[in-house]
Amino acid sequence: MAGTNGKQKTVRDMILSLGLIVLAAYVIYLFIPHDETEPDIKAVDYRVELLTAQRAASYPVAAPEGLPDTWKPTSVRYKGQDGEAWHLGFHAPDGQYVAVEQSTQARARFIDDTSRGGSRTEVTQDIDGRTWVQYSGGRYSALVLDGADGGAGGSTTMVVGTGSFGQLATMAGALKLD
Repeated sequence: MAGTNGKQKTVRDMILSLGLIVLAAYVIYLFIPHDETEPDIKAVDYRVELLTAQRAASYPVAAPEGLPDTWKPTSVRYKGQDGEAWHLGFHAPDGQYVAVEQSTQARARFIDDTSRGGSRTEVTQDIDGRTWVQYSGGRYSALVLDGADGGAGGSTTMVVGTGSFGQLATMAGALKLD
């Protein structure tokens, strides 16, 4: 019977030790400050990249004009060797992501890759005299400029993101495409 008493003490000691560790972790957690506010998003200046892309691309590179300061540009890149791909990403006022994407890559593949699997809907939007087709069901919603080639110079122009179609339309309406 002496062996049983020793095992009970060992189990009891392990439970007490575990309880003490959990209590200590909880106390530490209480006293560590927690910042629950959204981080300040740093805006990027995309003017140099835009000028570079406009000189290098075989199509008119699109960029917004007249967006409020609450739309913060957060990412920009131009890859001339990769289908002349232009990307300009924004943090919308409500925290959603909205981006302008253009490329001379094969249209169907570019749309699928950029929307992350979005499918064409029958819904179109007329924005500043241009017809945009809605794509949904992928990771990103998208507006794709309609037309024989989807844009000037054999490029496809898209506005994609996690924002609503209203936000995407706001961006599409601000684009200078000529």
